[in-house]
Parts: sequence; structure tokens; C-alpha cells
Amino acid sequence: MKTAGIICEYNPFHSGHAWQIREIRRRLGEDTAIVCAMSGNFVQRGDFAVCRKHVRAEAAVRGGADLVLELPVPWATASAEGFARGGAELLAGTGVVETLCFGSECADTGRLLRVAECLTGDAFKTALREALGKGVSFASARQAAAERLLGGDAAVLEHANDILGVEYCKALQGGGIEPLALPRMGVGHDAGAGEGFASASYLRERLIGNQQLGDYLTPDMARLYEQERAAGRAPVTAANAERAMLARLRSMREEDFARYDEGREGLYHRLYEVSRTAARMEQLLDGAKTKRYAYARLRRMVLRMYLGIEVGDMPERVPYLRVLACSERGRALLKRMKCSAPLPVLTKSADVRALSGQAQRVLWMEARATDLYALAYPELSQACGGSEWTTNPVVI
Repeated sequence: MKTAGIICEYNPFHSGHAWQIREIRRRLGEDTAIVCAMSGNFVQRGDFAVCRKHVRAEAAVRGGADLVLELPVPWATASAEGFARGGAELLAGTGVVETLCFGSECADTGRLLRVAECLTGDAFKTALREALGKGVSFASARQAAAERLLGGDAAVLEHANDILGVEYCKALQGGGIEPLALPRMGVGHDAGAGEGFASASYLRERLIGNQQLGDYLTPDMARLYEQERAAGRAPVTAANAERAMLARLRSMREEDFARYDEGREGLYHRLYEVSRTAARMEQLLDGAKTKRYAYARLRRMVLRMYLGIEVGDMPERVPYLRVLACSERGRALLKRMKCSAPLPVLTKSADVRALSGQAQRVLWMEARATDLYALAYPELSQACGGSEWTTNPVVI
């Protein structure tokens, strides 16, 4: 039995995601098992997931995945490079995944591999330093440096999924997992809806606005989301926690901000100054924004301050495999992983006692993040703490 991996957020799980799972099996064989490394309650763009991680994981399994493992919050809220590295490490840590499949605008695995190889070379590092010296954003500098060395192949760095694909290829270098780029179906990230598919951002906007979604969500995702909404646990948005986030920033000193500045470029100075007066999150981000810093980077930094995840809190490696949901075939994979996985597999809260000190710190960080996430539920009566230790994996 072949086993493929997907690094994902499923925020929410929609028809494009279901198509990707079907396409993987069409290409690799109908008996292919699919393991997902999925972000938990917070996502890489620096935001709250629109509904709980176990709900999204269940929708993924009902939509064709076999095993959903949680990408711990330090990696889920990291840069594209950190997100990709964490997902690749998690899938490699299962000992069963052979192929990493991902959506891509160019759908050319060889091209993405060439760009990844270039971006890890010394010549690129030199060209990047020169480009950054001109005061442009990191993305613009990376594009210019890559074009100088690669010519037309560097155009893949203009597209969000291709950029992630390059990062996946970088993270897989020297390992035993092969990358496979698949065409991204339908619309782009922020392009709305059409041809039977919709972007996740479009769907989140409509979920938050309680608008009609058509057939863009899978039936199971639509049903599970409606159950969460009726219970007062969805939609979850950063706006629901805006005052708490601003209060956290106002209670911090400037030297506290420095511990969250991943790039060590002085961005924390700008955020600190603006946080003294900003009364809305939009004012904070707009006040700190320059052409050098993307909004996503600012959102991630603010979110990590709220969650208390400092630069030094990300271990060198993902320390465990935590199960969120599985199918019958997923349970068979878990039995194989008892022998093949170099990382501990967590299926119940009591498993934490067997973890190393570093792994326990990551799991406690996850528990704290989940408690803060719950406070952003629409219905505060649903926001009791401690759910990280009482919620079991969903078994389909």
C-alpha cells in the first residue's frame, strides 16, 4: 500500500481539497493511504482558524483522508519556510509517507526542485543580500536574486502555492520523501469562486457573514460547520479577540517585543510604537506596514505575541505526532507507525507523560493556544478551558 502526505490547513475543507485527494489516488493508485499534516486552531497567515481543528480534521477524513496529524502551533504560525519544514518533518516522522503531494500553479515538480536547489546555494545567498541592501521587501529581493540566477524558472516565486511548493522541495532535500506537484484547480487564494471551486478566503468571508455557500464546501464540512455554529463555537475570528490581543501588546515593554522579531530587523520597534496608540487591529497593522514588511508577517508576529510563542520556542525538530482524526485505514497506519515512526504518537492526553521535556513544553504551548482560541468563540459559555486534555481523536 502506497502512502502519500499532504501539508494543509483545511480552513475550511472544500471541494478543491476533495478533488486533490481523489487526484492523488488517481495518480498513485486507489489503495493509496493519505496522511495529512494539518494546522491546528491557528494558521500560517497569522489568523484564527474559522472552526476547531477536530472539526476540520473530521471533515478531511470524511472527505477521503485516512489520518490527520496536528502540525504544532510553533510551526503552524511560522513563515512559509518554517511551516513547510515542520510539515515535512512531521510526515517524515511517521515513517510511512513516501510522497508529499501539493497544489501548485505551475504543477511542474522538476521546475520547483530546480528553484529549491538554487535557493539553498551560496550564490543565491549572496545575490539575496545584495537585493535586500536596496531596501525592498524580502519577497521582491528573493524574486530579483532568483531571476538573476535562474532566468524564467524564477517566475514560480510570483505565486503563493508555487512558493510553498519550493519550500516543500527545500524541506525534503536529503530525505526519503518524493515531492509531487499537482495542478491547483479553480481559483486562486483571493479570487472568489468559479468553475465549481472557491478560494478558502472567499469561503471564510461568507461563513463569517453567514452567507450562502453553494456547493463549494463538501457536504460533511457544511454539516459539521453548521453544528459548530449552532453550538456557538463558530465562526471563530481574530475580531472576537481584538481587545484581548491589543491588551496583551499594551502590557508588553519594548524589550518584550524584541523576543518575537524573527527577522531581527528591528520590526519590533515599529510594532511597539504603534501598539501604544492603536485602538483597532487594522490601525496597528497599517501603522507598522512598510514596503519591506508584508501584512502576513505582521499578523504572524502579533499572533505569536498574543499566544506567547517567542522566536526561541520552536525546537529544532517537531517532537511528536498527535492524532486529530482517522479512518479504519488510518488506524491500520497507526499500527504500522508503532514500528516505523521515530517520533512518539499521541492518541490520548495521558500520552504526554511519556514525552521528553521539550515535547511536553510544545504540548503545553498548544494547550495554552487552544484555551485562548476558545475565548474567541461567538458564545462565551462554550469557551471553557482545558479542552486540549479532554478532546479525543475523531475515529470514523
